Order: sequence, then structure tokens, then C-alpha cells
Amino acid sequence: MNRIEKVREKVDDILLHMTDSQERRCAYVHLYGVAQACALLAVRRGVEAELAVIAGMLHDLHAYAAMDARDHAPKSAEMARTLLQELDWFREDEIAAVCTAIARHSDKQTVHGPLDEVLKDADVMQHMLYDPLQEGGDSQKSRRARLKEELGVHGVLLS
Repeated sequence: MNRIEKVREKVDDILLHMTDSQERRCAYVHLYGVAQACALLAVRRGVEAELAVIAGMLHDLHAYAAMDARDHAPKSAEMARTLLQELDWFREDEIAAVCTAIARHSDKQTVHGPLDEVLKDADVMQHMLYDPLQEGGDSQKSRRARLKEELGVHGVLLS
């Protein structure tokens, strides 16, 4: 079994224990949607796709597991660190890169490293793909515009 599948097993185990079926559905759609968008953007940008996918799967895990979105980015990063260390399949530098991206993913205004940017953009992209008519907040406007240009998307999607 590869490392992505190992992480997916852990994420599934956490999500399956959510009692609210609607929230569980949202968690699956969002976490795995962001992971898929991470794969696309990472390959396109020459960023380590495996770590990007893993960051996508774990980026909001605490918010869903605790049903509490307050300070979810750093809390999800800490949860991810524990999960990845317990798996014992990752080097410390890989864990640090994934957890740093997760901790920074809510700061859409600041440009950070390549993996961080893949995760931030994938998060924005998943929200726009889930509901193409959703406008999103002002804090994401420039990020959506850059994504639209990068992907050659025109019209409502990612507007």
C-alpha cells in the first residue's frame, strides 16, 4: 500500500466516526476534492504531488473531527503531524512541509512556499468547483483570478 492510501485510511477512519451524516458528506467532498485539486496543481507547477495530495486530505481535518472551525488551520496541522508521525512512513522534513502548508492554508492573502500555494489554491478551487456560482470572499479574489488565468478558464467558473 502506498503512503497516500495509508493516509486515506486514517482520514476515512476519522470521518466515518462523524455522527452528522451531512457534515460527513461535506468533509469527504471537501477534503478529497482539495486533494484532487492539489494533485492537478502540483503536477502542473512541478511541486511534489504526493505531499500535496496528503496536505489536501489533512488540511481541514480538525475542523471536521471536532466540528469546530475556530483556529482550524494550526489545529489541523498539529493533528496531521501526529497522524503522519504515527504512520512512521514519512521523514521529518516531509511532515514539516505538509504541516507548514496546512498551518498556512487559511492565510490566502500572503504568498508562501510552493507547496503552501498549491494547497491554498486547491482549497479555493474546490469551493469554486463545488458551486461555480459562489462568489467567494474578497480575500480570495486575486487568487481566483490567478487560477483562472493559469488554467485558462473563462466564464462563471472561478470568477
